[in-house]
Amino acid sequence: MLFFKKLLLPFSIMYWFITALRNLLFNIGIFKSHSFPVPVIAIGNLSTGGTGKTPQTEYLIRLLSSQYRVATLSRGYKRKTKGFVLADRSSNAETLGDEPYQFYSKFPNINVAVDANRKNGIHQLLSLDPKPEIILLDDAYQHRRVKAGFYILLTAYGDIYADDFILPTGNLRESRRGAKRAKIIIVTKCPPLLTAEEQEKIKHKLRPEIGQTVFFSTIAYDGMVYSETQSVQVQTLLNSPKVLVAGIAKPQPFFKYLSSIGDDCLEYPDHHNFTDAEITTLFKLSETKIIITTEKDYMRLKGKLPADRLFYLPIRSKFINGQNQFDALILNYIKNALDTNVSR
Repeated sequence: MLFFKKLLLPFSIMYWFITALRNLLFNIGIFKSHSFPVPVIAIGNLSTGGTGKTPQTEYLIRLLSSQYRVATLSRGYKRKTKGFVLADRSSNAETLGDEPYQFYSKFPNINVAVDANRKNGIHQLLSLDPKPEIILLDDAYQHRRVKAGFYILLTAYGDIYADDFILPTGNLRESRRGAKRAKIIIVTKCPPLLTAEEQEKIKHKLRPEIGQTVFFSTIAYDGMVYSETQSVQVQTLLNSPKVLVAGIAKPQPFFKYLSSIGDDCLEYPDHHNFTDAEITTLFKLSETKIIITTEKDYMRLKGKLPADRLFYLPIRSKFINGQNQFDALILNYIKNALDTNVSR
């Protein structure tokens, strides 16, 4: 493996040069970044995935949607539509992508939109009546044609960007220097009992800039699994035979939380679009065992398998400490941004 990575090093240098040049051109203004008259928060990462963007975006939706009109804007990865799409009752995972459809299903009081061109997507959202007061950009850390007012950078525990290398030798989409754009850095998927000493060691590796704040979060699994028709306690299912299905990056914690002897654990690529043959296989398995999948995969499997045999396990992002400080930083940014826009 090490030898293979060394072979890829020239390509990583080339990739680094291209991304560094692009960032430089944005930094000096040759490439234009566009600002907007509403607070825009970008949530993303330097690596290629698996950092927990979806639960962190949902955390922000819960924090903000009771006070403000919130919209989310995503690319809509692997959707079958093009251009700007605003979620409505006819939407599904094929028209929006699995993660935006999850947002729409869980938070019907917000606007959920997809557009690969984030600048156009924001213009379209701001043409709505009433228009959103806050826009959350999901997975848009490298989308520099939009200048967000506030950047949140996620990096996964055990796979932090400070220990990684740029593609294709490593998993970084851009140089570690890109972390400088973040106002907040969150180390996600940490062990729930991560000690203060361990946190300090990670902070030392990350070397945050003056003005940056580092937080640590973990994934909190729900104690229930849900179908369209019922909810069941996880503890009552642990010793029952079941099929566990995961098409996400780094699914091992999901399997570990739910699996027991006799379970079938089926792993698929991240954002996997299930084929007819795979659906048929799952349908046959559901005749004798219930199927439990991730919430994201449920968005793609819903309606294709028996409603009373298909369950999903929700997750949430939970701060190990500093939650009040995090909330205050977000709310203060929004208040100041809205006050500034009103005074203009």
